[in-house]
Amino acid sequence: MPSGATSSQLHFMVLCMETWFLADPEAMEEFFGNGFRKKALYPLDANIEKLAKKDLYSKLKAATKDSTSGPYGKGRHSFQLLAELDPTRLRNASPWAARFLDELDELLP
Repeated sequence: MPSGATSSQLHFMVLCMETWFLADPEAMEEFFGNGFRKKALYPLDANIEKLAKKDLYSKLKAATKDSTSGPYGKGRHSFQLLAELDPTRLRNASPWAARFLDELDELLP
């Protein structure tokens, strides 16, 4: 453990960061623009922390294939879209994301 670090600062990576996108379908819709198919994704009440990576990528591809900004590409879209997510929606959809964001709030001025 790094000097000065605490156990509350330990965070494991999510299975697939794209699961966090599902917490804010409106941000996805705005980001991908015309042709985005929100209905190709999971239901809004899906447990985003338990989704299979392969299935998620397939759904993202289907939802974005005809969109203005699509099709989804991890290198091309992931961090830009992540920055657009509503943190409140993310906190509500993912207890692990909520814990991570709470820790960041404590550390950052």
